[in-house]
Amino acid sequence: MAKSNTAGESRQAQGHSARHDATLDPELILKKTMRALHEGVEGTVDPLGMSAPIVHAQLAWLVHPQEFAERIAHLSFDLWKLQLHTLIRMGGGNSEDPILPHPDDVRFADPVWVESASWDLIKEWYLAFTHNMQDMLYDTPGLSSRERRKAAFWWRKWLNAVAPTNFLLTNPTALRKAIESNGQSLFAGYQNFLDDLEAGTVRMTPLDGFSVGENLGNTPGAVVFRNRLVEVIHYTPTQPKVHAEPVVIVTPWINKFYILDLNEKKSMVRFLLGQGLDVFITSWKNPDGSMRDTTFDAYLTDGIQAIIDVARNFTGSSKVHAVGYCIGGTALTMYMAWANRHFKPEEVPVADFTLFTTLVDFHKPGDIEIFIDASTLQFLESNMARKGYLDGKEMASSFRLLRSNSLIWTYVVHGWLYGEPPAPFDVLYWNMDCTRLPYAMHSWYLRELYLHNRLIHPDALTVAGEPLDLSRITQPLYAVGAEDDHIAPWAQTFRVNNFVNGPKRYVLSSSGHIFGIVNPVVNPPKRRFWVGEPRRSDTVERWRATALEQQGSWWSDWAQWLKPRAGDLVAARPTVNKQYPQLAPAPGTYVAEP
Repeated sequence: MAKSNTAGESRQAQGHSARHDATLDPELILKKTMRALHEGVEGTVDPLGMSAPIVHAQLAWLVHPQEFAERIAHLSFDLWKLQLHTLIRMGGGNSEDPILPHPDDVRFADPVWVESASWDLIKEWYLAFTHNMQDMLYDTPGLSSRERRKAAFWWRKWLNAVAPTNFLLTNPTALRKAIESNGQSLFAGYQNFLDDLEAGTVRMTPLDGFSVGENLGNTPGAVVFRNRLVEVIHYTPTQPKVHAEPVVIVTPWINKFYILDLNEKKSMVRFLLGQGLDVFITSWKNPDGSMRDTTFDAYLTDGIQAIIDVARNFTGSSKVHAVGYCIGGTALTMYMAWANRHFKPEEVPVADFTLFTTLVDFHKPGDIEIFIDASTLQFLESNMARKGYLDGKEMASSFRLLRSNSLIWTYVVHGWLYGEPPAPFDVLYWNMDCTRLPYAMHSWYLRELYLHNRLIHPDALTVAGEPLDLSRITQPLYAVGAEDDHIAPWAQTFRVNNFVNGPKRYVLSSSGHIFGIVNPVVNPPKRRFWVGEPRRSDTVERWRATALEQQGSWWSDWAQWLKPRAGDLVAARPTVNKQYPQLAPAPGTYVAEP
């Protein structure tokens, strides 16, 4: 009995010891703390998940002392070099900067940040701590890559906000301008601040410098169809003969359509008309609270199917050539999967389709991923539910936050500190001409595509009564990605080639989400592109290695691909006819809705 008791006590002691060891396990402590923070903070005090990832990163470093010591040693070495640099500069000597701004960081472009020892040292100490802190966050042990990116993102926003260039007394350029102008730059800057306050945003361009229908979106045409969701514009042909089968453009409804018709020199619409193509385009209704229950299904049936039907009936053609940009391209791809199940193969009304900077696989959707998690979506949905829509200004602010230095602080510094008026720029005016998004549609879109990524899984999504399977798409595809796109990363837009069947041609354009697409043909050429015929199994690396690099605009390559498929040349059709009379001159009425 005594032996048995001793054994029992031994087992009990071992159990206590095991529980004690588990209680002190650093990894377990970290996981429990992070779970408590996630459940107790996110969705309440911190609905956007700004602070929790940073706290997670701090806790992760505390339970990884060896890695932490290595990073501190690296920082100490940088600080040692910086102290030596400081002594040399303060003594009047010359010394190369030990820490350089990143190539795309233009905040310290003024030569005074190098020539003046005092300003140089302010810059160098700021960069030293900024770069090391960001590197540490990206390399945090024990966290997922997503959590590390979120921590680095939010901390970078704070570091950008406290940069010395953003404050009058630590910005030598602003001080010099104030002295040289006898204070007039400060007075003008204060007026700019008041104007921004009245506008409710930091203006990137004057809000009264452009007028849609006059110096923007002024290609002649007419609204020939209108329903509760979309106006269809038919443009007046500019050539005596046009290809028999029309081009239908599905624009994104998160912005207004005239990004593809900015002016005579930048208009993709005018380019297509000049190529002898008959062009129809969507101009979406700007939703209000009454449209809160408008679903994604409606955008497919009352939007995409509607413009396709109008173009076919107007021209008498059985097929159209469809184009989709951004979310318009995602919706068009979903329509193609829907149509290939809904119609008999020979009755699918789209002969081929073109996608601009379009995601169908949302596994790595770019910087916008920072805002996509369950707690953030719950916060957005509760906000949308109250109003019935997502305000376009809120979305615009989110996208500007992704590039806060170039899209926010640059305009604060030049406008408020330097007293410079915002320069007229058509693309920036379009960017500030915001639209709203209906609650039901946007909530579904964010959850089903961004959060759960269901589009790439066969029959996981049902839209307008049909399960979607991308592999059913056999029509030829021309897809365009943009090299510097942070909204739809080109490596992810390339993924569409791995899911659809049929002939494919992929183009990688230089520049970003807008200028990679608004890329007119000019001489001498300003940009370049890479083009190739991807196979379904191709990776981005394998395709890039064999793609042909060309100077100029990919528009010319697209026209050479598109025109032979668009049918024979026929006499140009009138802008309107008896079946489709003019409801309004282009650019229509929906685009003018505030």
